[in-house]
Amino acid sequence: MTDNAQEQAGDSDNRKYKAPALEKGLDILELLAASGEPLTTSQMAAQLGRSVSELFRMVLALEYRGYIVAAEDGRDGYTLSNKLFTLGIARAPTKTLLEVALPVMSELTRQIGQSCHMAVASGDQVVVIGRIESPGDLGFSVRVGYRRPLIQATSGRPLFGFQSPETRALMLAKIDGASAADIESFVRQADATVERGYVSNASDFVDGVTDLSAPVLGSRGALAAITVPYVKTKPQVCTLEQALEHLRVAAEKVSRQMSEYS
Repeated sequence: MTDNAQEQAGDSDNRKYKAPALEKGLDILELLAASGEPLTTSQMAAQLGRSVSELFRMVLALEYRGYIVAAEDGRDGYTLSNKLFTLGIARAPTKTLLEVALPVMSELTRQIGQSCHMAVASGDQVVVIGRIESPGDLGFSVRVGYRRPLIQATSGRPLFGFQSPETRALMLAKIDGASAADIESFVRQADATVERGYVSNASDFVDGVTDLSAPVLGSRGALAAITVPYVKTKPQVCTLEQALEHLRVAAEKVSRQMSEYS
């Protein structure tokens, strides 16, 4: 927002202490988090209603401190790094979830010969907070910190489906930019996931991959989802059906262990 707009907004802002420079940096981080594409300084300035000169030094400072990085693949602009995510998972509840889940996930990968990852809901997105690589030479994995809109992610179905009606309503209220038809389809898929107890479907994004996903449940609903991007290999360690059964057992094991901490 412009300086004049900030002054007008400030007329109704009764905070005793303000930090304009800090808030400018937070605006940049929140904008990049909400954007699915890299943004240049000029694009950030236009969307935030500020001048390029206002943001220039702040962008450089955020890049220097490692909170944003230059876009890859020859694209212009900046994207968020994983630094904020790393700081976030240092909090005790998430750390406890990972401490419980990672050994179980590691055993799962040995049993099925496939990689797996764990995702949690974050606003209108899912974010991968942990992964275990395939023990074999070949496999498909998703990087830690990867984000995707809740309604487009396989793990979004158990993360949304296994919630109370009140929590579901709050989650749907955070979804922005999706059509009513897409949201309706997502809710139907989530309901079907609850009935089955898991997800098993061809990946919408990678040919030859079947996404298997099961919820880690707490007293109030799904805490996380463990997902296996199943790739048929030769020789085959286990069938897709066997991998799904091992995944469900692993998710239930993490759920039981997490109940001891609640």
